[in-house]
Amino acid sequence: MPSKPPEALLARLPAIARIAAMAIALVLVWLPFAVPIYRWVEDPGAVSIASMTILYAEFVMLSWFWGRRVWGEARPFRRYGVVWSGQSAIELVRGLGLGWAIVIFVFSVQTALGWVAWPGLADASLDRLLGLLLEGGALAIAVGCAEEFLFRGWMWDELRRDYRSAIALPLNAGIFAALHYIRPLERILATLPQFFGLFVLGLLLGWMKEIGRDRLGGAIGLHSGLVWAYYLVSAGSLVRYTGAVPEWLTGLDGNPLAGLLGLSVLGAVGVVLAQRARSVAMSSNL
Repeated sequence: MPSKPPEALLARLPAIARIAAMAIALVLVWLPFAVPIYRWVEDPGAVSIASMTILYAEFVMLSWFWGRRVWGEARPFRRYGVVWSGQSAIELVRGLGLGWAIVIFVFSVQTALGWVAWPGLADASLDRLLGLLLEGGALAIAVGCAEEFLFRGWMWDELRRDYRSAIALPLNAGIFAALHYIRPLERILATLPQFFGLFVLGLLLGWMKEIGRDRLGGAIGLHSGLVWAYYLVSAGSLVRYTGAVPEWLTGLDGNPLAGLLGLSVLGAVGVVLAQRARSVAMSSNL
């Protein structure tokens, strides 16, 4: 009997094994480009940008071939949720607004309770704020597109092929949090609330995709909105924590979503999004 092609064998593997196989393939393709960069480029910033740009570009290409060859998809990117439409644009804008609203609400509560002050806002010029706004927007959209295509796009599709949503969603959120949490053990233990914040965020982003009927626009928007709003505050050094309450309330390392207040807000938003996602799923099954 003729041997089965590699892609047919990949399709028979469990989802976690397929994800691991893609990661190994990606690293093997990336190393011939990355090694010269790390060896001969001296600027750490340039090294990081060049190596990660190449890595992501290779992932986009590999994910397309993966969808075509492993699963026989005629339009792999559409399967992952990349849909160019007016509805996707609306969902993107709504997601951006929600992300901004979450960060604004958390900081507003902290300000009202006297947990933070805003000395940097009074000292910042309009030109500097506009520059940070544009810079943060570009960075946030890039991060949102890249991470959502990976986690709620390709990886979400792999998990959903093996598991129903109730299992695939927390698995996806757990992997999302874990891959953002690769750091020394003592640092992991010291900043554990950040892991829970990332996990809850992963759930929210998954529900956003379900609400969008598997389009990525809403998830990209929410992810980008959170990054954008927090970047403006953080990079602009706009706030100062007063120390009136412990960090576990306000957020470790100044991250408002890594404290009890931020987690509570994410949880409340998650309840609403989960109910909305459930309604969309029920209407789709009618």
